[in-house]
Amino acid sequence: MSTPGVAAVAKSYQTFNPSAYLQNNYMPPRANFTSEEFAVPWKLRCLADSFATGEIYGHTLIDVGTGPTIYQLLSACDYFEEIVATDYLEVNRETIRRWVHGEDAGGFDWSPFIQHACRIEGKGEPWKEKEQKLKRKLKKILPIDVHQPNPLGSLLSRPADALVSAFCLEAVSPDRPSFDRALLNVSTLLKPGGHFLMIGGLEESFYLAGEAKLSVVPLGEADVKESFARSGYHIRNFRSYVMPPSLKVGVDDVQGIFFIHAQKAA
Repeated sequence: MSTPGVAAVAKSYQTFNPSAYLQNNYMPPRANFTSEEFAVPWKLRCLADSFATGEIYGHTLIDVGTGPTIYQLLSACDYFEEIVATDYLEVNRETIRRWVHGEDAGGFDWSPFIQHACRIEGKGEPWKEKEQKLKRKLKKILPIDVHQPNPLGSLLSRPADALVSAFCLEAVSPDRPSFDRALLNVSTLLKPGGHFLMIGGLEESFYLAGEAKLSVVPLGEADVKESFARSGYHIRNFRSYVMPPSLKVGVDDVQGIFFIHAQKAA
């Protein structure tokens, strides 16, 4: 990260608390699996539906800005030989490493998320099998800086067949031009014709993760679509979710969530 605004963002993340972030966003009330009126099952449905089309597959999937979460990869693991997790923060990379290697006793319980993904995919897959499959396919956990023209440095030998990113670019960019540049930067990781699935906040200016108060670029639906179109993508699907008052619990000021499936020009 380089420019003054970007440097300030990087500094603000040094106090990011993964446990607090997970508690704020991936426990009830937001993680209520009884209905897709709740935020987390809505996100899982968007991802499951996209992969169920059978159009998104290949050798390598890169998750841009994994954070301390794995739910965004659950429906992907049937369609790729290798999944690469990435994050700017070592504390998040270590959280994922510990989950993959079964060293997170007392850590966050992803089993309700995995069970729900299996249920909505409807293949009859036992959830433990899906969990182990994802752990096997998460072969690399790499540092990334989306504000660099080559976000992974020399760590990537070939472009990915697809990208996934959840609540990353808008949450690490100080302004809209920085968001657009970051989108162009991470797009270099994707092969021509490859697919990009992104989930993010709508009209959000901050979120909390323990002591850290992180700034977010407020984006509307039109902003997201415009940024992807300008970056050389064809938008295949776009969905939005309005955050109900019952889920506005003071940990952010997000007004909704977007999901976009975009395909890079061949």
